[in-house]
Amino acid sequence: QLSIMDQLGVGVVSDSVAPWLVASLLAAVAFFLLTLVRHGGKQGRLPPSPMALPFIGHLHLIRPPPHRAFDRIINRYGPLVYLRLGPSTHCVVIGSADVARDVLKFEGSIPERPLTAVTRHLAYDSAGFAFAPYGPHWRFMKRLCMSELLGPRTIEQLRPVRAAELAGVMRAAAEAAAKGETVDMSRQLIRMSNNAIMRMVASALPGDMADTARDCAKKVAELVGAFNLEDYVALCRGWDLQGLDRKTRDVRDRFDALLESMIRTKEKERREEADETKTKAKDLLDILMDAAADPAAEVKLTRDNIKAFIIVSAPLCSHGLN
Repeated sequence: QLSIMDQLGVGVVSDSVAPWLVASLLAAVAFFLLTLVRHGGKQGRLPPSPMALPFIGHLHLIRPPPHRAFDRIINRYGPLVYLRLGPSTHCVVIGSADVARDVLKFEGSIPERPLTAVTRHLAYDSAGFAFAPYGPHWRFMKRLCMSELLGPRTIEQLRPVRAAELAGVMRAAAEAAAKGETVDMSRQLIRMSNNAIMRMVASALPGDMADTARDCAKKVAELVGAFNLEDYVALCRGWDLQGLDRKTRDVRDRFDALLESMIRTKEKERREEADETKTKAKDLLDILMDAAADPAAEVKLTRDNIKAFIIVSAPLCSHGLN
C-alpha cells in the first residue's frame, strides 16, 4: 500500500542527502544575515538619504532641471546627501561650500570624472582632459591649460576674436531695431559664444567648416548632457534603447573628420610660416600642437589627445557660456 506522499508523487529525501540540504539551508541563512549586518553597518555611516525605490533608487527624484531637483533634496535633508541612481550607481550631493571645501581637500578621487557611455566614445577612451583619470596626463594638461590655454597672454591675444563676435551681435540688433523688428537675444548670444569658442580653437576656419563645427559642438553638448539609461542600469548596456550610441558615433565620426582636416590645414600653415619673422597670434590648436611637438614635454600628446580635448572641452565650454 502506497503512502500518501508516494500517491502525491513527492519523494522522500534520503538520510544521506538530508545533512547536505540542512547545511546548504544554514549557509544560505547565514549569508543572508551577514549581508543584512554589513548593509546596516554601511547605511549607518552614510549621509542622510531620501527613501529609495526598488531597482531605480532615487532616479525618480531627479527631474529636470537636475540642479533644482538637487536643491530641493539639499534643502530637506541637509548639505550632504547620499543618493543611489539605479541599482548600483552611488553618489553624494554636496550643497555647502564648507563641506565641498573639505571634500576637495581630503578626497583624492574627486578630480576624476566617471566615463559615461557617451563620453567614452567622444573622449577617445579618456584621451582628452575633461574625462581623463587623475594621473600624469591629467596633471600635465591642467598645467598646460592654466599656463597656456587659459593664461593671461592667450586670453589677451584672443580678445579681438571675442570683440568681433560681440560687434556682430550689436550690429544685428541695431539693424533689426532700424527695421522695427524684434531680436531673439538668447539665440544671438548663443551663436556668439559658439562662434567665439570655435574661432579661439582654430582662428582660420572656412565658412563651411565653421558651420559644421558649430553644429557638431551643439550636438556634443546635447549628448553629454542627455540622460542615458545605460549609465545606471547595467542590463540595458549594449542595447542602445534610446539611440544615443548611434547618434554619438555619428557625431564623433563627423567631428573626427573635421578635426583631422583642421589639423592638416594647421600643419601646412605652420610649415609655410616657419621661415617668416613676423610672429602670429596663436590659437588653441597652435598651443596644443606646440605641446605635441615639444621633445622635452613631460607627457607626449598624440593626435587623439588633441582631438579629444577639442571635441569635448570646446563644446562644453560653449554650452557653459550659453
